[in-house]
Amino acid sequence: MPQGDRTCDVGHVMVCAEQGSFVLSKRSNALTANTLITLLNAVIMPYVKIEVTREGVTRKQKQELIAGVTRVITDVLDKDPHLTHVVIQEVEPDDWGYAGEQVSVLREKGITAQRKQ
Repeated sequence: MPQGDRTCDVGHVMVCAEQGSFVLSKRSNALTANTLITLLNAVIMPYVKIEVTREGVTRKQKQELIAGVTRVITDVLDKDPHLTHVVIQEVEPDDWGYAGEQVSVLREKGITAQRKQ
């Protein structure tokens, strides 16, 4: 964050970065995209979104993904694991397409994403 640039207006809410926390108050001035990005990078945690088709990923597998991604973010980017957010979103196979076809149709044809042994 630039020296002395500790407040940014987001719509009608002023966001103040002060020692890793936010103070919110009503305001109505504009915010540039670059200032918001700088603020978010300085204060907000890493956020990783994983999208998978809804085809039986278990709770245990999700926990392993969350733990593994958090470890990678911590090791590679030196980020605090307690501030790292991992979101797993499941998508219906009818709602995901690849190579011009729905995943549900590909599965009916026997095409899977399983690793070859």
